[in-house]
Amino acid sequence: MSDGDDASSAESTPANDGTRFDRLPATADERVVEGRPTREEVLDWWDERFAIPPETFDGHTFWERGSGKIWAFADDVDSPVAVEGLGLAFLRTRREHWKPTLEAVQRFGDSADECVIYLSREAAATFVAGDDQELDWDGDWGYLIVATEIAGESEPVGVGLYVHGELRSQVPKGRRREL
Repeated sequence: MSDGDDASSAESTPANDGTRFDRLPATADERVVEGRPTREEVLDWWDERFAIPPETFDGHTFWERGSGKIWAFADDVDSPVAVEGLGLAFLRTRREHWKPTLEAVQRFGDSADECVIYLSREAAATFVAGDDQELDWDGDWGYLIVATEIAGESEPVGVGLYVHGELRSQVPKGRRREL
């Protein structure tokens, strides 16, 4: 085999391209990029982890840009798309545990029935400021939707990581606020 054959073979192998968005395949049978999650896997994860019904995401398409950075878009366009942003950052995959984004939790978290920790106003203020806190929680460890009451309604405020009796704020530094 010549070097030219190796190059053409490598060029024909589908891979992530960090300069564009590629639509997630609907199912594993349609997957062409190794390791890319499918729409079905993404919907199953939100349902299994947070009990958010798959139909919550009807009308949204899912896209990967780079390795494991999933975006949700409330429309559809041809794939691939070479733009800087498409919809909202939604989910981080390609690591041991998938992690929802703050934006996804604030947009869709009110549909969750599981793995939601409700904080008092004081504890929520500590969380939004980016501070970790020891809390009792009898649910699953891992990433949780953190919610508090705002104007008489439960409102998701962010993503927390609960391990060993501690709720670790996952609010990005640029989004933290002193309330």
